[in-house]
Amino acid sequence: MQISVKGIEMLKELEGFRDKAYKDTGGVWTIGYGTTKVNGKPVQEGMTTTPQEAELWLTTDLAEAQTTVNKEVRAPLTQSMFDALVSFVYNVGGDAFSRSTMLLKLNQRNYLGAACQFDRWVYDNGKKIKGLIARRRIERSLFES
Repeated sequence: MQISVKGIEMLKELEGFRDKAYKDTGGVWTIGYGTTKVNGKPVQEGMTTTPQEAELWLTTDLAEAQTTVNKEVRAPLTQSMFDALVSFVYNVGGDAFSRSTMLLKLNQRNYLGAACQFDRWVYDNGKKIKGLIARRRIERSLFES
């Protein structure tokens, strides 16, 4: 499967666009639509981007997230579920998703149990983040639609 145009637009809205590198809530240098690595190298202080360049980076980053979801999830998914999961993986990373209870429940076809897991991923460095609470609410809603 591939993320839909609707899914990409949702993710772009959740991430927001920043043309200058900034530290996210976890202290990671980030730019564009949530990009943390460009050409395999970490984003660094002082980097800038254009919307067009950020779109290219987003496409690359989304390919990785899609690959993770397609590889790890063995249960059937709707397009909305897939879009929500790609957004989630884009945000938390493929390694975290691969070791998650969410994935375990998905592969048991326990969709309700998997949906409930979105609510647990609202912390960054041990702190509950309002932005993550809102993001997970949106992702969960899409997953359940």
